[in-house]
Amino acid sequence: MAPIRPSAATRTAFQKRLDAAIEEMTRSVLYWTRAAYRSDTPATVELAQDGILNDAFDKLAARWLDKFDDLAPKLAEWFAKDHKNRVDRVLKTQLRAAGFTVKFQLSAPMRAAYSAVIDENVALIKSISEKYLTDVKVDLMQSVQNGRDLAYLTKRLEARTGVTHRRAAFIARDQNNKATAVLARTRMLELGITQAKWVHSAGGKTPRPKHVAFSGQVFDLATGHDFEDGEGHVLPGEAINCRCVAVPVLPKLNG
Repeated sequence: MAPIRPSAATRTAFQKRLDAAIEEMTRSVLYWTRAAYRSDTPATVELAQDGILNDAFDKLAARWLDKFDDLAPKLAEWFAKDHKNRVDRVLKTQLRAAGFTVKFQLSAPMRAAYSAVIDENVALIKSISEKYLTDVKVDLMQSVQNGRDLAYLTKRLEARTGVTHRRAAFIARDQNNKATAVLARTRMLELGITQAKWVHSAGGKTPRPKHVAFSGQVFDLATGHDFEDGEGHVLPGEAINCRCVAVPVLPKLNG
C-alpha cells in the first residue's frame, strides 16, 4: 500500500483562512495605533502613566481575542473533518485495489482522535492572537516610555505582522502533518493493520539524521517509534517539522 500523504490543498486552504483573520486583526491594530499614538505630545505619556492608553488597548485586544475564540472551533472542526474524510477516502480506494471492501464508522477510537485534532487546533489558533496582541502591547508601552515616534512603532508592528503570518504558516504545515498521521494510524489499527514502514520524505532543509537512518524500517503503529531524542514515541509526521510518512503493511504480507 502507498502512504497517506498530508493534503497540500487542505494546508493551503487552512493557512489562507488564518492569514485572512490575521490580516484583519493587524490592520485594525495598526489603524488604532496611528489614531491613538503620538509620542511627541505630553498627553500621550500622561495617558500611558494614568493607565488610560493601556486600558484602551486592552479593550481592542479583547475584541480580537473574542473573534479568534469564535473562529478557532469552527476552523478546527472543518480542518479535522476534511482530514478524516480524506483519510477514509484514500484508505478505501487503496483497500479496494487490494481486493478489500470496507465501510468506516465514527468509532470510539476515531472519535477520540478526531476530538484531539480539534482540541490541539483550537488552542493553536487562539494562541496566534494571544501572542500577537501581547507582543504589540509591549511594543506600544515601551515606545511611549522611550519617546519613540510613530514611524518607529509602525515598523515594529509591521515586523510583528510578518512574524505572525510565518507562525500561522508553520502551524498550518505542522498540524496538517500531525492530523494525517494520527487519523490514518487510528483507521489502520481498526482495520487490523498493526505495522507500517517508516519512509523519510527527503524534504526540509535540516532532516533529522535518525529519521533518515530509520527510513524503510517497520515499526509498531500502536506505539510509534522512539528515536531517543527527547520527543518520545512518535509517528511519521508527528514530530515538529517532520515530513516523514507511513506505508501500511498489510497483515497477510508480514513476515
